[in-house]
Amino acid sequence: MSQDSTTAPESARKLAGRRRREVVAVLLFSGGPIFESSIPLSVFGIDRQDAGVPRYRLLVCAGEDGPLRTTGGLELSAPYGLEAISRAGTVVVPAWRSITSPPPPEALDALRRAHEEGARIVGLCTGAFVLAAAGLLDGRPATTHWMYAPTLAKRYPSVHVDPRELFVDDGDVLTSAGTAAGIDLCLHIVRTDHGAEAAGALARRLVVPPRRSGGQERYLDRSLPEEIGSDPLAEVVAWALEHLHEQFDVETLAARAYMSRRTFDRRFRSLTGSAPLQWLITQRVLQAQRLLETSDYSVDEVAGRCGFRSPVALRGHFRRQLGSSPAAYRSAYRARRPQGDSMPPGVMEPVVPAQASAQSRRAAAAAGSPGQAAASSALPEHGKPGSDVYAASPGRPSLPGQRSAP
Repeated sequence: MSQDSTTAPESARKLAGRRRREVVAVLLFSGGPIFESSIPLSVFGIDRQDAGVPRYRLLVCAGEDGPLRTTGGLELSAPYGLEAISRAGTVVVPAWRSITSPPPPEALDALRRAHEEGARIVGLCTGAFVLAAAGLLDGRPATTHWMYAPTLAKRYPSVHVDPRELFVDDGDVLTSAGTAAGIDLCLHIVRTDHGAEAAGALARRLVVPPRRSGGQERYLDRSLPEEIGSDPLAEVVAWALEHLHEQFDVETLAARAYMSRRTFDRRFRSLTGSAPLQWLITQRVLQAQRLLETSDYSVDEVAGRCGFRSPVALRGHFRRQLGSSPAAYRSAYRARRPQGDSMPPGVMEPVVPAQASAQSRRAAAAAGSPGQAAASSALPEHGKPGSDVYAASPGRPSLPGQRSAP
């Protein structure tokens, strides 16, 4: 699910006198995707008081000179400019047109002033790149679409990027993953402001679940940022992906790159946003997941074919990432598939893995590397069957790890 802040709550921040809690400013840029841009407009811009949803006042602001051209060649004319942000208690950046180009300095200045004056700043999907460019994510946990997370971590190394989360609430600065996760975060904001009943009423009007369990892990693939293609480490990474069935460690990869372990760790993290040990274990678990879905290998055989030194190691890391034992995962996966529905090798049905809470992850981080077995054993076990509005239906068992948010 989401990662919520354990720091001082947003409500403890003093809001400047001219700003109002009920005013939400949405900052739009030319070239932004229209779907992501429409999410906060729909959540905060429609009067649904008849359904028990408290009303917000929406200010749609142009982050640069218009007209703003969006996907499909549409032209938008925002009714407000950057000056209107000075009245908002919440400022939302729903998307940014390019993860490699810098946002307008005037927009970044407006975001910084808003934050300094106590406003809550929200970045949906690639909007996190705008928040990072403004320096608002320095030293903070954040997320974005898993495909862009490595680039965010590389371009802004002081940001603690977690590509597994649907959204991250760090009190006065919040970020989310892709399109649907933007809805999750907006509902979370309504829940924070007005309680679960109001958020539930809004979710019913939008015909979406009030909370979703799991995170982005179900969507992760073996992709790496495009920038790595021209880097000397690209060959090492490609070799690792082709030899996951062999037992090798990070020292082996460092030796193939002709680097010391320390230098390799630093270079790998700067390119991918992930520690090499964590990345390698994640790739082995993903491979194990594929084999459990598409083959009849025993769990012991799957462990060997994914490079784990023992079935015990596979079970520990598998449970930590997907909230289930390998055997239970396979049983539930097959039980959910209609009879006679054979899937081609390598094709995966979407799953909803459980995730550790923010507190347990912080505890694991304090104990050691996220990829170490010691950290894995320190995390609470999940895997008890639960429910998820998207995945569960009457008469069909839930996959291990599908659970309602606490």
